Amino acid sequence: KVARIIHLFIFWLTKLIKSRELEKDELRPLYMDFQATTPMDPRVLDAMLPFQVNYYGNPHSRTHAYGWESETAMEKARKQVADLIGADPREIVFTSGATESNNMSIKGVARFYKAKKNHIITTQTEHKCVLDSCRILEAEGFEVTYLPVKNNGLIDLKQLQETIRPYTSLVSIMTVNNEIGVKQPIKEIGHLCRSRNVFFHTDAAQAVGKIPINVNDWKVDLMSISGHKIYGPKGVGALYVRRRPRVRIEPLQNGGGQERGLRSGTVPTPLAVGLGAACDIAQQELEYDHKRVTSLANRLVQKIMSEISDVVMNGDPDQRYPGCVNLSFAYVEGESLLMALKDVALSSGSACTSASLEPSYVLRAIGADEDLAHSSIRFGIGRFTTEEEVDYTVEKCIQQVKRLREMSPLWEMVQEGIDLKSIKWTQH
Repeated sequence: KVARIIHLFIFWLTKLIKSRELEKDELRPLYMDFQATTPMDPRVLDAMLPFQVNYYGNPHSRTHAYGWESETAMEKARKQVADLIGADPREIVFTSGATESNNMSIKGVARFYKAKKNHIITTQTEHKCVLDSCRILEAEGFEVTYLPVKNNGLIDLKQLQETIRPYTSLVSIMTVNNEIGVKQPIKEIGHLCRSRNVFFHTDAAQAVGKIPINVNDWKVDLMSISGHKIYGPKGVGALYVRRRPRVRIEPLQNGGGQERGLRSGTVPTPLAVGLGAACDIAQQELEYDHKRVTSLANRLVQKIMSEISDVVMNGDPDQRYPGCVNLSFAYVEGESLLMALKDVALSSGSACTSASLEPSYVLRAIGADEDLAHSSIRFGIGRFTTEEEVDYTVEKCIQQVKRLREMSPLWEMVQEGIDLKSIKWTQH
C-alpha cells in the first residue's frame, strides 16, 4: 500500500507539472479516451526497466544464466496474466496484442477444423479485426453468419442458439464493446456453445482488468487480451487457449516453435513482464478502480443530461462497462464537436476507424439513424481520471453543444415546433 501511494503521488505530481506547462503552451489536451489506449502505470514501467537494461537474455536460451533469468521473468508474467482470468499459466500464449490474438483464434480454429466444420458465427458489432478476419475466411470458402444485435447492443441468445449448426466450429463475440461499452452475456453464450460442442472465442481487450473474469465459469475456450488497454505497454498481448477440452489452432506464423508452437518468435521479455505487472495490479485494484470509474462516469452522464436536452446514451444503460460512455448529441455534427473540444482528447468511435468520415457501423447496427450516428462522442474514463477532468469536460461539452446548436438551422426549426420528419427535402 505504501509503494502504491508513493507511485500514485509521483504520477499525480507529474500530471500537475505537465498541466502547469500546458497552461503556458496549450500543446496537449486532457485525456478522456481510455478505450483507445491507457497511460502506462508507473509501477509497470518499474517492473519493465531492469529487463530493458540489465536482464536482456533471450528467454528461450536454456544454456546460461541470462536466458534463465529472462525465462523465469516470462513465466512469472504468464502466471500473472493467467491468475487475472482464472486460467492455467500453460493456457496463456504471448502475442503482439489483441488484434493478433483475434486473428489467431478465428483463422486458427477455422482452418484447423475446416475438414469437418466450416461455419463461424460472429456479430455485426465486433472489432474490425474480427470482421476482417471473417471476411478473409469467407473468401477461402468458409460460411460466416454475422448476427444482428438488438437496439441496446446486446445479442439475442435465442437467435444465436438457432444459428448454431452441426458444422459450426466457432462462435466469436466480444465481451465489452469498444465503442459503446455494452457487456454481452458471455457466461450464457459460453454455456450454450459448450452444450452444442462449439468453440467460443471472446475479444476481451476492453474487459480484462476492468470487470471480474473467470474463463472456467464462463466456459470460454479462447480469449484475447491487450496490454495497452490495461495500463501496460503497447506491442504485447495474450491469447488464452483452453487445454481441457482441448482447442487446436493452426498457427499463423512458423519458426522456432515458441509458445507451444502456436506463436513462433522470441517473446520480448520486457513487454511480457509489463503485461504481467499490469495484470497483477489490475487484479489487486479491480474492485477499487471499478467503483471509482463508475462514480466518475455517473457524474459525467448526470451533469450532461441535466444541462443538455436531446442527448441519447448509446447501448444498454445497465449491461455495460461504465468507463465507456457513448453519447449522441442531436442536431450537432460529431466531428464539429470534437474539433470544438480541442482541449479534451475524445473520439467519435474506435481508434482503428476514427479517421473515417462514415458513421459508426456499431451505431448503425443498434438502429441509430445516420444523423445520430454522426453526432456521437465516446468519453473514456479510467484509473487516472480525476473529478476535475470530468467536470472540465462536462463544462466544455455543454458550452460547445449549445454554441453549435445555435448555429444549426435544424435546431432552430425544432425550437419553433416544426416536425422535421414531416418535411419533404428536395435533392439537387
